[in-house]
Amino acid sequence: MSDVAGPRAPAAGRRQWIGLTVLVLPTLLVAMDMTSLFLALPRLSADLGASGTEQLWISDAYGFMVAGFVITMGTLGDRIGRRRLLLAGGAAFAVLSVIAAYASTPEMMIAARGLLGVAGATLMPSTLALISNMFRNDRQRGKAISIWATCQFAGGALGPVLAGILLQHFWWGSVFLIAVPAMVVLLLAGPVLLPEYRNPAPGRIDPISVALSLVAVLAVVYGLKQLAVQGSHDLTVPLAAIALGTAVGVVFVRRQLTLDTPLLDLRLFGNRSFTAVLVALVLAGVAMAGTGLLVTQYLQSVLGHSPAASALLFAPMGLGVAVGTMTAPALATRMRPTTAIAAGLAVSVLGCLLLTQVASAGGLVLVMVGITVLALGTGPLFALGTGMVVGSVPPERAGSAASMSETSNYFGSSLGLALLGVTATSLYQDHMAHAGAPAAARQTLAGALTTAQNLPPAQATQLLHTAKDAFTSGLNLTGAIAATLFATLAILVATTRRGEAPARLPESHAELQGASS
Repeated sequence: MSDVAGPRAPAAGRRQWIGLTVLVLPTLLVAMDMTSLFLALPRLSADLGASGTEQLWISDAYGFMVAGFVITMGTLGDRIGRRRLLLAGGAAFAVLSVIAAYASTPEMMIAARGLLGVAGATLMPSTLALISNMFRNDRQRGKAISIWATCQFAGGALGPVLAGILLQHFWWGSVFLIAVPAMVVLLLAGPVLLPEYRNPAPGRIDPISVALSLVAVLAVVYGLKQLAVQGSHDLTVPLAAIALGTAVGVVFVRRQLTLDTPLLDLRLFGNRSFTAVLVALVLAGVAMAGTGLLVTQYLQSVLGHSPAASALLFAPMGLGVAVGTMTAPALATRMRPTTAIAAGLAVSVLGCLLLTQVASAGGLVLVMVGITVLALGTGPLFALGTGMVVGSVPPERAGSAASMSETSNYFGSSLGLALLGVTATSLYQDHMAHAGAPAAARQTLAGALTTAQNLPPAQATQLLHTAKDAFTSGLNLTGAIAATLFATLAILVATTRRGEAPARLPESHAELQGASS
């Protein structure tokens, strides 16, 4: 096994810090690619003649593929080399970005977005694993991961803003082409600045485990996304997809427990801190995605801001996380990492409570302050918690641990969009039904806005007032649920403080058995 990382490990030098600047480029771009399409989609769909279903697949194909392949790619990097996988993924990402920019049909765009997701899945775990290998000193690694996390969340916040600027001056393909120069820098500088790391005794990849992980993750994520879209309508397809994914996931877990070199090392969950951080990443993702969904709709449909203005007004949520991640290393020098994480989550509770007080009129300032405070408090979790996850395994398996961290984020976001979205929609529909609103206006706020256009002014004003109040009640409820989640997580993480310095795990089942005999 390689030398153990820790506070007394050799400090990284200038070469490693310059290499970090190369690593954060793909991190920034993958995050931006997840969100920048939101503003480009209407113009893109009109030019390509995409149907409603095709628009959904253009929007979702990227995220589906990233979520489905990130576990496999994290483990693949451990076996063939993280730098090799990163550079291969970067080259593919650049080529596919050009193809997407010049796509001439919806089918071509969907295929390009899906393949971009596969390429994107190689980038995130590779960058995080390389950081854990390059920065062996705990304090330096924490700072490096904070910078990485800052770029990830800042990219997500700035993606729609940059897309809006580009769309004012160029055609929609420019949104994809912004990735190309950065990937070229990665391909040129990576072989010079980034060292290669791989597991010296990797074992073979189990194709059956790869297939099972893909089916399980894709089915569950698809079901959750459809649940968010369908709301309280026909739930047969989303629930069937979730059930299928869960059943396949059980088979996947049972298989991992029988393999000497599993695709996903489930022994990691035997560490209390590791498990608590992953649970926190999932549930924080639920809270952030759910509140993000309701706030963006509130800005557009209740307050009447344009999509571009709403993207700009929503940016403080991503930037708040970025500021929180950057300040996390300083907090870690003054208190235990788990204490810093728990304190941050307590701050997030305050932000969520502000959202419970938002009204349907004049609530802009309260919403912006609420999402900023909420996001700021999650910074220590995403920075220090991610460091705890990758620091709990031997360097040879950092890619696998990084992929688990990323998968937790994706599952949390999907759960939040589905569960909190459905909850808010149900509350809206219940309020509108009790108010005796027209059938079309009872389903969604968008339906109420459309219905109001065909009513006399007095009736339209009353309907819109009722609909906006009903929707805002859903936002208030989502804030209350998110506050409960963050408070619970703060307690969970705080109670794991005694186990926050996990021992590194053995490299194989054979070694584990030898250690116990």
